Amino acid sequence: MPHAHVLAAQDLRLDVNVLDYAILALYFLVVLGIGFAAKRAVKTSLDFFLSGRALPAWITGLAFVSANLAAIEILGMAANGAQYGLMTVHYYWIGAVPAMAFLGIVMMPFYYRSKVHSVPEFMRRRFNGATQLFNASTFAVAQILIAGINLYALALVMEALLGWPLWLSVIVSAAIVLGYITLGGLSSAIYNEVLQFFVIIAGLVPIVVIGLIRVGGFSGLGEKVRQSALGDGGMHTWAQTAGTDNPLSANWVGIVLGLGFVLSFGYWTTNFAEVQRALSARNTNAARLTPIIAAYPKLLIPVVTVIPGLIALVLFSDLGKPGGPVYNEAIPLLMDKFLPNGVLGIAVTGLLASFMAGMAANISGFNTVFTYDIWKSHVNGDHPDEWYVRLGRIATVGGVVGGIGTAFIAASFNNIMNYLQSLFSFFNAPLFATFIIGLFWRRMTAWAGFWGLVTGTAAAFASYILYKAGVIDFRTELNASFWGAGIAFVVNAIVSVVVTRFTAPKPESELRGLVYGLTDASIQDDAMSGDAAWYRSPVVLGVGAVVLAAAFYLPFI
Repeated sequence: MPHAHVLAAQDLRLDVNVLDYAILALYFLVVLGIGFAAKRAVKTSLDFFLSGRALPAWITGLAFVSANLAAIEILGMAANGAQYGLMTVHYYWIGAVPAMAFLGIVMMPFYYRSKVHSVPEFMRRRFNGATQLFNASTFAVAQILIAGINLYALALVMEALLGWPLWLSVIVSAAIVLGYITLGGLSSAIYNEVLQFFVIIAGLVPIVVIGLIRVGGFSGLGEKVRQSALGDGGMHTWAQTAGTDNPLSANWVGIVLGLGFVLSFGYWTTNFAEVQRALSARNTNAARLTPIIAAYPKLLIPVVTVIPGLIALVLFSDLGKPGGPVYNEAIPLLMDKFLPNGVLGIAVTGLLASFMAGMAANISGFNTVFTYDIWKSHVNGDHPDEWYVRLGRIATVGGVVGGIGTAFIAASFNNIMNYLQSLFSFFNAPLFATFIIGLFWRRMTAWAGFWGLVTGTAAAFASYILYKAGVIDFRTELNASFWGAGIAFVVNAIVSVVVTRFTAPKPESELRGLVYGLTDASIQDDAMSGDAAWYRSPVVLGVGAVVLAAAFYLPFI
């Protein structure tokens, strides 16, 4: 068996040739071609921002998972695999699949049948304009910050692997994304995300297969991980979580409530960059199936993200250590070591595809919220429909430029997934509290929604600042985000209850179709032929995904 290799970050450079660049160029041509093809279908703002609500569930489902399978996911979860071991799978099996099933079964009917363009618009209808504006503003900021993470992740890879300077990596890739979203809007983004899903998987599978062969299969990998700094805990998911003596330094309460409930449900059920894919589906059932179809490939994504991180850990002894490559470079290190030309081109294209999928989700969500929920709702709503399509295209340019600026913030983090999870605890966790309480408690008032959201967001920021200042010891950045999310949720809930006691609720006539138990009789049934079949049932498929997620844990407890 090979010995662990020591490789300095500055020595990482791929031996790409004409074949690899030809594969990359062909991919660029295809995605731009999809953008031009989608442009012909853009007639109205609904076409540009929500694909005319005409796409089948399998298309929107693959786009849903691909939008999340960004460069951040690939590099960040591989980094977490190397740093925290198999406990990283919590982000998938308890931190994603149950929430995706809940979104499809319970929440999508409220989103889709209310005919809203975005999550902030739903918040306006349920609460008030102030809540919409605050949610839209924080969402817009979050998407620019996350787009910056995607840009930095891509630039890091392209600079290290191909020798491209930082500015060239950023400009070329940002220009491609800008081109196809500006041309075809959400349809272009979604069809490209379906293509990108398969390209990403094709690029990562060879790394996993060759890597496992090199380390002696999964059993050999487990033996070597136990001999690493992670120890035996690196190959378990729930062991030692009664306390904090585990690689993640987190106990089961933080994992189940902080990650599995607040962070997970907050992200998957209220993040418009994901929900937007479901809103583009052709009917309510297809919208409900969108996140549930996505949950099935999500179950298996750890094979191509977490496992490569563990392989890199045992093959490169200085990974994550002073003077050695940072955890974010786990995937590039394996590409450099294992892949021949041609396959290397596919892998590099897969990383580019992952960047574009994530960036497209960020920017398409940003341009919709900026256009509808900030400009049209609170600045000037007296323009014709085609004017807002032009504004959406301008917002797309602004979002890409903003992402370039925020890439430098991401560059200051050794593990970009730590940074990303902190952002989720700031912006998604408080929003989920407001949404879920307002969905099931019709008495909750408009101003309770606003002040609960504001104070919950402030509490998440305060928790993180106190952790960074050393006032509170959460042990690790990820554990800090678990607890920060939980604190935000609790503060939001308390403030919402208190404010509700002193303010008047909306009349039931204004809440129909927006809260549980108050249906809107004016909404027509949009079921299509075949929707009643069991294999199109959101409940059957959603419960099946959750059961599989629980079963996947059994060999690794």
